[in-house]
Amino acid sequence: MNTSFWKAGHTPTLLSAFLYFDLSFMVWYVLGPLGVQIAADLGLTTQQRAFMVATPILSGAVLRLVLGMLADRTSPKAAGLFGQVVVIAALFVAWLHGVHSYEQALLLGLFLGMAGASFAVALPLASQWYPQQHQGKAMGIAGAGNSGTVFAALFAPMLATMFGWSNVFGLALIPLVLTLIIFVTFAKNAPNRPASKSFADYMKALGDRDSWWFMFFYSVTFGGFLGLASTLPGYFHDQYAFDPVKAGYYTAACVFAGSMLRPLGGALADRIGGIRSLLVMYTVAAACLFVVGFNLPSSTAALALFVVAMLSLGAGNGAVFQLVPQRFHKEIGVMTGLVGMAGGIGGFLLTAGLGAVKQSTGNYQMGLWLFASLGALAWFGLYGVKRRWRTTWGSAAMTAARV
Repeated sequence: MNTSFWKAGHTPTLLSAFLYFDLSFMVWYVLGPLGVQIAADLGLTTQQRAFMVATPILSGAVLRLVLGMLADRTSPKAAGLFGQVVVIAALFVAWLHGVHSYEQALLLGLFLGMAGASFAVALPLASQWYPQQHQGKAMGIAGAGNSGTVFAALFAPMLATMFGWSNVFGLALIPLVLTLIIFVTFAKNAPNRPASKSFADYMKALGDRDSWWFMFFYSVTFGGFLGLASTLPGYFHDQYAFDPVKAGYYTAACVFAGSMLRPLGGALADRIGGIRSLLVMYTVAAACLFVVGFNLPSSTAALALFVVAMLSLGAGNGAVFQLVPQRFHKEIGVMTGLVGMAGGIGGFLLTAGLGAVKQSTGNYQMGLWLFASLGALAWFGLYGVKRRWRTTWGSAAMTAARV
């Protein structure tokens, strides 16, 4: 990454956005790695466990639109502060009073959705500081905050075994409060922010067919990443009889791969074009998920395939958000909310769907094959719009970036 990138924007804001996003993702995802232990204590079925884990994802998808509108009307920093305070308060109440029923777990999940909505703050906060030719790198670095899922997968089951899963919520408050202090101190709103958008602007954006394409593409890449990350602790437990800690380690390897490739995916898209990058990523991810759907007897082989699939989906996340600012530069706040919401909905449907398939059939085979088919469908959809995009808004006359 050349020095011109670091001189082009505001590095303290970029790193603050990353840290805020990182810790927010950690707590947004925390019910996933804790799912097996919570389900055992509360006596939940496989489908109930999946729905509990999926609830923060759906809540976060909807709240991304709300927090995105708040960021647009006030500022990304103000919206980020609001979101962090809500999440800290929810975790404090859960830690202080405990979670004693399925309904209470779902209620906590609804509030944790505000952490997932951080996407609609962190990305515009970073993006608005950088020119078009550096959007892939800036959005990739800020978006790499989804690496917070790694910390949750690694440490949450272990801490739950040592101290009880309710106390994990209290321990999470320590880094969250520190992050809030850093965000208050170092994050700054860009001086040349786009004008505020009304609700009608969101409806207008939905009238553009490219909006729906981007929403679909991101529902597969980010929805796939998040849905698999949320499902894998239960998958490794159900499929290979792993204890929660070992299942967490396997899951952490997968989500680490996907998280680290997001900024590299954005940088690669800057270099060779987002469309070309995405076509490769969809191909690799779909192939890996199709093979792992055969219920492989080897957990190591399954792990390797999931790691490669998550690498592809993570890089695909960065590639999608290299393209979005090129097509919707003036509407980046609106589109971040809409596309992010679609990604969250995709994650919810995959998590809940895989749980329902496991409950009804006894394994995850059909669910994994259906998701692999969606990856193939996304490939054909992207190939279909490639020529139109490259000859209109993605032409050399319209943008300095490679599309």
